[in-house]
Amino acid sequence: MKVNLTSYGLPKSTDAESEDSFGVKAWGETVIAVLADGAGGALKGRDASSRIVKSLVSNYEARPAAWSPQKALAEFTKLLNRTLHQESLALYAAPEMISTLSVAVIEGNRLFGLNVGDSRIYLARGGTLTRLSEDHVHDGMEHVLSRAIGLEIDVEPHCFERELSDGDIAFLCSDGISNVLSEDDLAARLTHHSAARAIVQHARELATEFNLDDMSAIVVEVAKTGKLRAVREQPLSIPESLAKSDVIDGYELIRPFTGTDRVWLAAKDDRRWTLKFAPIEARDDETILERFVKEAWNASRIEGEPFVAAFTPERATVRFYVQEFVEAPSLKTLLTSRRLGVDEAVRLGNFLADAGARLLALDLVHGDLKPENILAVADYDRVRFKLIDLGSSAEVFSVTSRAGTPSYLAPERFHGAPISERTEIFAIGVTLYEALTRKFPFGEIERFQTPVFQPPKRPSALNANIPAWLDHVILRALSIDPERRYQHYSELAFDLANPGRVEPFYRADAPLLERDPLAFYRTGFWLLFAATLFLLFRLLTH
Repeated sequence: MKVNLTSYGLPKSTDAESEDSFGVKAWGETVIAVLADGAGGALKGRDASSRIVKSLVSNYEARPAAWSPQKALAEFTKLLNRTLHQESLALYAAPEMISTLSVAVIEGNRLFGLNVGDSRIYLARGGTLTRLSEDHVHDGMEHVLSRAIGLEIDVEPHCFERELSDGDIAFLCSDGISNVLSEDDLAARLTHHSAARAIVQHARELATEFNLDDMSAIVVEVAKTGKLRAVREQPLSIPESLAKSDVIDGYELIRPFTGTDRVWLAAKDDRRWTLKFAPIEARDDETILERFVKEAWNASRIEGEPFVAAFTPERATVRFYVQEFVEAPSLKTLLTSRRLGVDEAVRLGNFLADAGARLLALDLVHGDLKPENILAVADYDRVRFKLIDLGSSAEVFSVTSRAGTPSYLAPERFHGAPISERTEIFAIGVTLYEALTRKFPFGEIERFQTPVFQPPKRPSALNANIPAWLDHVILRALSIDPERRYQHYSELAFDLANPGRVEPFYRADAPLLERDPLAFYRTGFWLLFAATLFLLFRLLTH
């Protein structure tokens, strides 16, 4: 999901605080926007609006997992209303903590909202502005609220729900805006992507002494809706057992892949496909279900030559996703019979750097780069590669555990550092080293081991065909110190494409003989020459 959030407010006068409060928060595929306008005739309208916004923004993220968005908003609103009303009666013997409330929540591709009072919520789509909220005011007295937070012991909010499309705009505003700007004017400004500040300032310029008031607005532009939550909430079954010849949504199961009964080779329309089904545990475990849905979602939205095409059938009745079937061994299997040639390893490095960059463009990292997750496809006289198994993929910097295969984890990952572009580059370095030497640079590391890393042997010490420049590329990718490692995939790709411009890489404490043999022998020659001259001088003087 991609959204652009702006919010802005101005008080009625420069020498007084605004009675309005507003807040916006976004995380994952969720956005919450809250706007409250404290009643001007109440003693503590400003306090009420501020507390309402802070409470809703903080509590919504921690809502009970079993509550729907609409239920969570309604329950929190009623609790806030009762709390403010009772507190006001206890402190002031009358309702003095009174405020309007408008709240909009976007989850995936749906908008949920409610309002109490006359602060409005609109949805702009294709130049048309639709009001989603209701004005709770007395007939003939538009400035007097008939319903507000804190006014009565109980409150009935107006609730609504809408499906969103790419390009939609949600707009929240206090009555200081809606009393000045017409809906046609608002529609025109939102169509031209005006930010909240521009709309508020425009309203201030048009306001007269009769309708000047506190003004606040929130603009939520939904450039791209999130489909992940909508996919998760689809009522799809998870089969407990699968068997050969079963037909699942038109796909006939042929055989399971080795080591699992949840990944199957299947046939449909004279083509072979790979089907991956949700784990049985996902029936009862929300975390496992979420992880599988995210895996399927990531697999379907990652495109390009480095990846196996994947999709979720539109009319699926079972929770699974489909991948194109590529009949090829893994790179790990290929390495049991031979190591890669230098040209093949260079292509592999370029392939992994390209795949990593494509994932990073989606804020993702693979999370388990290794030869087992790379297909080696025979293509006439050369080998090309495909990256598979996105089950470990994650948002960059989101994982601080040891998730992944230990022998390919960067040293800092064993000490709580987050997964990142640099840690993925380390895994690429291990993979290249293994592909050229059939050895691990730091030995095979067990799952619960916390290794002490020592500089590895040069790859060319195990494979004399490796040129010096490629030695340096691999050793830089494998640097134990992350600051000396390649920082970006593009740097690795550049060196692989420009052997003549690769800078030598040595461990930090490497002696001069290793770092620069010519300089070592040149220095030794001049020292020996100087010593010879000295001895000759002493001999002649005696």
